[in-house]
Amino acid sequence: MAEREGGPRPGGRSARVQASVHRATRELLARMDRAAVTIPLIAAEAGVTPSTIYRRWGELNDLLADVAVERLRPDMVPVETGSGRGDLLAWAEQYAEEMASQLGREMIRDVLAAEGESGPRRCCGYARQQIAVIAERAAARGEAFPDIDLVLDRVIAPILFRILFDEALAGERVGGLVENAFSA
Repeated sequence: MAEREGGPRPGGRSARVQASVHRATRELLARMDRAAVTIPLIAAEAGVTPSTIYRRWGELNDLLADVAVERLRPDMVPVETGSGRGDLLAWAEQYAEEMASQLGREMIRDVLAAEGESGPRRCCGYARQQIAVIAERAAARGEAFPDIDLVLDRVIAPILFRILFDEALAGERVGGLVENAFSA
């Protein structure tokens, strides 16, 4: 049999298995307590063997993190308000609200509980991509916009810190973070 160049084909069985396992995991988490969800239950729901899940994800925490990261992937571009400051404020308020929700908190915990850095890096990458879209629009309008790392440090990091260790920030506090980033 001739070896294919370029590795596994996009989609195919691997993508179908991942989609099925992710769907099964989300459905089980919606129906039952998180502590009762196991890899054998997920496998049965997805129509795969538990060994398939163990081979691909290793541990339950890693699977939960993978599902959470996919759910955290933005499904739309940031709203356009007419200014970089306004776009960032609208996006940051929505981000803070979504991450502070019960589902958002569970996803954050799942991502942080997984082994390795893949999940957190992907989540940071998603935020970075969204901020880059806002920054590019601001640049196209000739507006000054803070460095993306500065926005991560002064807007996103405090939002996540408060969600994890204190209480979620209200809209006016998020607005203060955005103003702080622009005045840096």
